[in-house]
Amino acid sequence: MRSDLREAREDLAAALRYADKLGLSEGICNHFSLAVSDDGQEFLVNPQGFHWSELKASDMVLCHRDGRVLDGEHTVEPTAYFIHAPIHAGRPAAKAVLHTHMPYATSLTIVEDGRLEMVEQGALRFYDRIAYDDGYGGLALDHQEGDRIADAMAEKPIAFLGHHGVVVTAPTMAKAFDDLYYLERAAQVQTLAKMHGKPFREIPRQVVEQTARQILEESDTTQVQAHFDAIKRMLDRDDPSWRN
Repeated sequence: MRSDLREAREDLAAALRYADKLGLSEGICNHFSLAVSDDGQEFLVNPQGFHWSELKASDMVLCHRDGRVLDGEHTVEPTAYFIHAPIHAGRPAAKAVLHTHMPYATSLTIVEDGRLEMVEQGALRFYDRIAYDDGYGGLALDHQEGDRIADAMAEKPIAFLGHHGVVVTAPTMAKAFDDLYYLERAAQVQTLAKMHGKPFREIPRQVVEQTARQILEESDTTQVQAHFDAIKRMLDRDDPSWRN
């Protein structure tokens, strides 16, 4: 097996395993993918019918944009193909595409004008990086719905899908998972703050923009990778079978 493909399989398995530990999974549903070709035509994705907690690197399925399974012993859920394929094809720089129904972020997609408000430091890393697709076309069981989601994202790396969940994309799995983690935390804090029944205290726009730049500069490739490496060490400590 190509060494880069092996590493990609491990990255995908690690992200899925740890997402489950954080409570971001939903039964055997939802999907993460990782492109392994420069044009986004070939990508790895978790197989249909498996709980994220049991997945291993060898379980990942290699797919082509046209729907062919190029390598792997398992099938791919249709919604995984129809959501991920158009995003990878249309945005080759988005190597990692993570789709979840994680509870706090998803809760914002079902309320009128649900938005991640820029009122808390953790949310500021997402300033001007989120697209909001307030429409909903049912299950993504054809190219039309998948293409619509991809188009709604435009150039934004993150999308809140109305009544559905979120999509997080990035050039690497480490960056995508870092954003996924902090996105759910920010949504959680906002949801808890709403329970106080009082209006949010606003942060001046200038401070929001300045802080967003600071966070992006501080969360450089090295720090993001360090987060993902720490996740792999914890997985190795608890159950190293994910690498198999």
